[in-house]
This record gives sequence, C-alpha cells and structure tokens, in this order.
Amino acid sequence: MRGNRPLRVTEGPKNGWAVIRAVIPYFWPDKTAEDARKTKTRVIVAMVFLLAAKLVTVGTPVLYKSAVDALAGEGQSAAWMLGAGAVGLTVAYGMARLMTNGFNQLRDVIFSPVAQSALRQLALETFNHIHALSMRYHITRKTGGLSRIIERGVKGVAFLLRFLVFSIGPLALELLMVLVVISFAFGPTYMLVLLATIAVYIYFTYVVTEWRVKLRKEMNDQDTDANQKAVDSLLNFETVKYFVAEKREAARYDKAMEAYEVAANKTAYSLGFLNFGQSFFITGGLVIVMVMAAIGVQNGQMTVGDFVMVNAYMIQITMPLNFLGTVYREIRQALVDMEEMFDLLHQPAEIKDAPGAPDITVTGGTVALKSVEFAYDPARPILKGVDLEVPAGKTMAIVGHSGSGKSTIGRLLFRFYDVTGGSLQIDGQDIRDVSQESLHRAIGVVPQDTVLFNDTIRYNIGYGRDGATYEEIVAAAQQAQIHDFIMALPEGYETQVGERGLKLSGGEKQRVGIARTLLKDPPILLLDEATSALDTRTEQSILGALKLAGVGRTVITIAHRLSTIADSDEIVVLDAGEVIERGTHEALLKQGGAYAAMWSAQAEDREAEDAA
Repeated sequence: MRGNRPLRVTEGPKNGWAVIRAVIPYFWPDKTAEDARKTKTRVIVAMVFLLAAKLVTVGTPVLYKSAVDALAGEGQSAAWMLGAGAVGLTVAYGMARLMTNGFNQLRDVIFSPVAQSALRQLALETFNHIHALSMRYHITRKTGGLSRIIERGVKGVAFLLRFLVFSIGPLALELLMVLVVISFAFGPTYMLVLLATIAVYIYFTYVVTEWRVKLRKEMNDQDTDANQKAVDSLLNFETVKYFVAEKREAARYDKAMEAYEVAANKTAYSLGFLNFGQSFFITGGLVIVMVMAAIGVQNGQMTVGDFVMVNAYMIQITMPLNFLGTVYREIRQALVDMEEMFDLLHQPAEIKDAPGAPDITVTGGTVALKSVEFAYDPARPILKGVDLEVPAGKTMAIVGHSGSGKSTIGRLLFRFYDVTGGSLQIDGQDIRDVSQESLHRAIGVVPQDTVLFNDTIRYNIGYGRDGATYEEIVAAAQQAQIHDFIMALPEGYETQVGERGLKLSGGEKQRVGIARTLLKDPPILLLDEATSALDTRTEQSILGALKLAGVGRTVITIAHRLSTIADSDEIVVLDAGEVIERGTHEALLKQGGAYAAMWSAQAEDREAEDAA
C-alpha cells in the first residue's frame, strides 16, 4: 500500500578501513566545482610541504655528521657540501631544523581550512539527517545519546585526520627514508637491524595495546557505574533522607569505587609494562646499532661523524615511536566513534517526500480521513478504518479514553508517521503526495506541553515565523492575551525563559506557544490536549486565547476535558480506534451514550473540585 513504501537501507561502515574510506570524500571531493578544485589544491600543497619537511628531517643528521667530521678532521663531505667548514655546517644544521618546523607549520596552515570545512560539512550533514529521521526513531533514542554520537564522531574525524595523516603516515614515510639512507650509507646489515627493531617494537605495541584497550574499557565502565550511582543518589536526596539510607548509599558508592580502583590499577600496571617494553626494544636496537658503528669507527671503516649520524637517526625515530601505543589506542577509539556517526548517517528516513513532490495548495483547509488505518506495531492496530471530514473553517473535537487513538490522528496529520491503510487528505490532496515542508507550514500545533527554547520570550514567539518583525511578535502576543504579562516583566520581551521554559508557569508557557502558532498563521490548527495539564482556573483563561486563535481556521481539537470542546461544530468519540459516536454536544448528550457518560463523570469531578 502507499503507506508502506519500501525503504532502501544502505549499510553503514562496519570496520576501520570502511570508515576511513567514508571520510575521504570530505577531504578529496569527487566534484569539478571551483570549491572542490581549491580543496584538492590545498591538500596537494599541504602534502608537498609535508614531504619537504620529511626530506629536510632525514637530511639533517647528515649535516650533523659533516660538522662533526669537519671538527675531527675526518671524512670528505664537509668541504664540498658548504665550503664553510664546521661553523657553516653547524649553521646549516640549525637552519635545517628551523626549516622542518617551518614546513610543518605551513602544512598545518594550508590544510586547516580543508579540515575545518570538512568537519563542518560532516557535522551539518549529520545534524540535518537526524532532523530528517522519523518520530519512530527519535522516541526510541535518547537525545543526549544522539548529541554525544555527533560530538564524538566529529572529534574522531579531527583526531584521525591529525594523527593518521600528519603523524602515522609521515612517521611511516620517515622510517622508510631513514631505512634507505642507512642502507646506502652503512650497508644492508644496519638497515636489517633497524627494520627488525621497528617491527618488534610495533608488534609488541599492537599486542599490548589491544590488551590495554579491554582493561581501559573495563575501567571506563566502572567509572561510569560509580558516577551513575553518585548522581542517582544525589538526585534522590529526599528519598535517601526519608529512609535514613545515607550509610547504605555510601556503601553502595564505595563498592562501585572499589571496582573502579581495581580496574584503574590494572590499567596503570599495563601502561608501565607497555612503556618499559617499548623502551627495552628500542633501546636494544639502539645499542646494537651503536655497537656496530663503534666497531666500525675502531676499525677505521667509519668516522666519528658516522657514529653520531647513526645515533641521531635512532633518536629521531625513537621519539615518534614512543607515542605509537597511545596514538594507536586513540585511533581505534576514534574509528569506533566515527563508525557510530556513520551508522547514524545511514539510518534510513522512514518518512520521505515522493520524487518531485509539489507544495500543498490550501484553498480552504478541509481535512478528510478516508478509511484510515494505522498501527505502530502490526500486531497492535491503533486506528481501524476511521472516516472523518472537517469542513474548511469549522471546528471538530476528537475525544475518547486513553489509548483510543485520538492523539495518533494528530501525528498522522502532521505526517510524523504514514497511514498503513486509507488516506489522509487536505483539500483533496493526499498528504503523502506533497512536500513535508509545505505540509508543516500549513498546520499549526499547540501541544499539551509547550516546550520553549532556552532563550528570550521574543525569540520563542518569533520562532513561529522566520524573519518576523518585533511589531508582528507583539501583535501575536496580544492575540494570545500574554502581552500585558510580558510587559509587566522587568526585561519585557527580552526575558529569558530558562531551559525548556521552566521559568514560566504552565499557563504562561501555553500562551507563548499559542502566540508562536498565531505568528505562523497556518490555515489549519491542531490543538492536542492543549489545556489538559493546566488547572481549571488557568484553563479557562487559556480557552479564550485558543478560541481567538481558531477564528477563520480549520480547527481539530484533541481533548480530554469535555468542557473545553462543548461549542465545537462537531464532536467525534473514538473507542479502540473506531468512531462510535459523532454529533454536536447537545445531540450527543441526548443520545445518552459514551459521550454522555463521560460528560456526567467529569461533571461530578468538577463539582467535587469546586466543593474542595
């Protein structure tokens, strides 16, 4: 059926190399546009400076050797290299070190715009994709978890770029160059010893780091557990006091910290083992090569400068290798974080626009449900062939007990979900055939709990229409009957509402929400239990604003309190996903059916509340 359009699920990256391949297009775009050419040019120039830096780095010990030989009166290279003797060679040695740093800084400066643009593009793409995902996905995921996935994923890309491109890659290039120079300068035996040292060092680092990753994960899990217990106890401070459980909570927290202590000690011991092992292998290789060089000097086959150069090369490769264990572990973690983000990017959007979908054209605002069927879970149907029609400019109220499906109709109208049977139409247009953006513009929603942004009242009302003027915002507030309240505040429309609007009362938040919707000026208005969370007095003051908001619009009211919808043009009673009664308030009371019973029960509750 149309509501069950098949979704093509694209698999996300499942391993480290796949993640790296997924990142490459952000740094080497396969487009021919001007921006793409500039990006590629920057990458090429940055790589040229990287190569230049490594060439100078590898050549620097040769200058050092020549200076030593010049001072010792040995060798043949000093005189023809610079013609300035030991002093000139020493200056050249210093200039070479400075050039290495300069090339590296130029590389970073040239590549920085590429990296930052790629990170921005990746973060924006992920952000937009999350907004495109269906309501079904969002209600099963924690918002904090999604934000952490984006944050960790983008940081992971930045880390991978910094260390893989500018540390691991250059390190491999430098090692290769050093091996070639050593082989040509001193023979293949030196190269083989150096190669064996590097191979053993890397293998040892890999094996121990894999082991440490598991220990580190255990430590992090214990740390998270202890932190959760502490936060949980503090959030439930009153309950702890009520049941005199301070010692119990302290013992519970201490037990969690004890497990963390054990895991942290294992991690510290393993780090000591890793560091000593790395030092053992690299020092062993260094000593072997230096002994070979010392024997060569004693035999007259090598100069003192050669001995110094061998030592310089060994020290030169030792420093970056010492960070290999840490970098490898962080790269593995970065790949995991990036994989989570790319998996998120490959989550399919359940609700999609049809190819070439036009904008909806609202001429009057007639809303019609034709044999609508829907189920969140196929085994549990919610709506079972519902037929309704709200004429343009009229008001329809939908009532029923919890679970009857009334709120589901609102979600379907806004197309948070697609119907699984039948169709939902506005002015004869199936909402699945029009663009979601235009559909959302045509419908204004005042929900049960209006959630505000942590910004000013002016910003929250102005959110109803992008680019609205201050005068338009004030006019909307006046229509919602909240202007006088706002002007009585010390900062007026610039008053901060706090996170989720918690600095305002429920009624004040609802009025801000109504003003925001009025500013949007939609032809269709959906009131989804807009007053059910308010007390009776606040509700009565809000009803006037809602009634004004509905003038000239098609209004669908989903209500629990029947007193708020008694003057609707038509009232529909839902039960278990089916329409069981419909008519005006007076007609339904005369029928003496389900609506009359609900009215009677709520009347008794109102009398009891008034008496209290």
